[in-house]
Amino acid sequence: MKFMLYPIGWIRKTRTTTRIVLYKKYQTGLMGVEKLSEIWVLWWFDRNDTPRMRSTLKVHPKGNPANPLTGVFATRAPMRPNLIALSRCKVLSVRKNIIKIDSIDALPDTPVLDIKP
Repeated sequence: MKFMLYPIGWIRKTRTTTRIVLYKKYQTGLMGVEKLSEIWVLWWFDRNDTPRMRSTLKVHPKGNPANPLTGVFATRAPMRPNLIALSRCKVLSVRKNIIKIDSIDALPDTPVLDIKP
């Protein structure tokens, strides 16, 4: 069985701002998000999408070799069989197709897969 995932938008960062910029066709789906204090953002570890990274099942947490090897499902490691990440973000504002958030542990220009309350 094969699944296809498509981004609904992208993480955009500057020195002072972090935003989720959705494709305009998804803007209507943001109705009500401005009333939420926080959202869950599902995003793709796109820079780790290699066969080696997808097959890594044990890591040293936080990349620190002093930490004992641990299974990836017990860590927040970016190496995973499916590169789906999840971050809780504080909503600062919503304007058109853009959600301004406090921060996210994703790199700039990371694809966003979904947003949940």
